[in-house]
Amino acid sequence: QVQVEESGGDSVQAGGSLTLSCVVSRNIWCMAWFRQAPGEEREGVGSIGSDGRRSYSDSVKDRFTISKGSAENTLYLQMNSLKPEDTAMYYCAAGPGYIGRCSLGSSVYTYWGQGTQVTVSS
Repeated sequence: QVQVEESGGDSVQAGGSLTLSCVVSRNIWCMAWFRQAPGEEREGVGSIGSDGRRSYSDSVKDRFTISKGSAENTLYLQMNSLKPEDTAMYYCAAGPGYIGRCSLGSSVYTYWGQGTQVTVSS
């Protein structure tokens, strides 16, 4: 059984920064961050493959950075210039991808964490 655990969620003011962390119990090709605000659909934020290739949603590009730690099963999301619309539950996910590509679609991710709350106040 693969375990996924996120941490680092907090309440911050607009313009601030926050770093989320995730640990997966074993190495899996694709790792990603998703978020879901109340009443909204789950949205892919950023993904990274074991080959280092990254993808970002347009809403966070140039503000968020996804990276892996020295251990391949550790994932980070550095969030800068936070906005109130970034408020959501953030989920870490892992999965095999599709033909080696790690899209931002939730269907290619098999393993999910319980989420960590990020709240940005204006």
